[in-house]
Amino acid sequence: MRTRLALVPVLLLLGGCASASVTVDTAMPASGSIAPRVTIPPGSVKVVAVGDIACPPGSRVTPTTCKQAATARLAQQVDPRWVIALGDLQYPTGRLADFQASYDVSWGALKARTKPVPGNHEYYTAGAKGYYSYFGRRPPGYSATDIGSWRVYLLNSNCDRIDCARERAWLRADLETHPHACSAIVMHHPRYSSGAEHGSNPAMAGFWRIADDHGVDLALAGHDHDYERFHRMDAYGHRTSTGIVGFVSGTGGKSLYGLGTRVPGSAYFQSSRFGVLVLWLGDGGFAWRYRTVDGVVRDAGDASCS
Repeated sequence: MRTRLALVPVLLLLGGCASASVTVDTAMPASGSIAPRVTIPPGSVKVVAVGDIACPPGSRVTPTTCKQAATARLAQQVDPRWVIALGDLQYPTGRLADFQASYDVSWGALKARTKPVPGNHEYYTAGAKGYYSYFGRRPPGYSATDIGSWRVYLLNSNCDRIDCARERAWLRADLETHPHACSAIVMHHPRYSSGAEHGSNPAMAGFWRIADDHGVDLALAGHDHDYERFHRMDAYGHRTSTGIVGFVSGTGGKSLYGLGTRVPGSAYFQSSRFGVLVLWLGDGGFAWRYRTVDGVVRDAGDASCS
């Protein structure tokens, strides 16, 4: 596995007394400057991935809340082939009327390119009916899709609302029936997160275990309103050379959360700026840049599929 990162390490004080060498909120060249160099794999398809997006209709925009219009403009400037929407797309309850009056006004221009997964806030409307109606999807809300040479699994991680045992059996069967050199899982709830609000979710270990056993390379999630990247990990909290590279990309506009306890394996964290994760999914590998609404690339790298 080959990974190259364009990063600058800094020191972050944890718990007010100890210090640890981490990479957090690192400034990169602004728009118009030379961007961090990454190797874009051949045959790549450009994707934007982000979640936790739209405030309720009529909410006041502040520097730290309701920036969905700014992230939508950024995504349109990136001009991806696909948008992977990582859940909690419309606050507070995912009503269809709110989707139409807020999410659609900002991110709606990219709707035809969007591959969404439901978050927990979508289910604050019974059966997530607003979400399913707006995106023209059907419950139980999980599926597989091919993006270029990649197999991408759009999962429903709301296991208190659907039968996740059945979903896991489906995931295992599809991975065995459709083996790909490169593949990804997408769900709202992250297996690993250093975010102060939610943090890691052990209930997602079952999905990760199946994915890791079948050579999945990439995991995308939201839920915590921050951006974080993890080294390759297995389902049990260990760094491994063949594990899954995980990203949390929950900076779509609603609000920002702080840093909690730094999870082992965390490679980069920032929660001070809204932005989107840009991915290139190509033959035999992937590349990424995390770009914030101020035009700065703050994390970048590339990796081969395991």
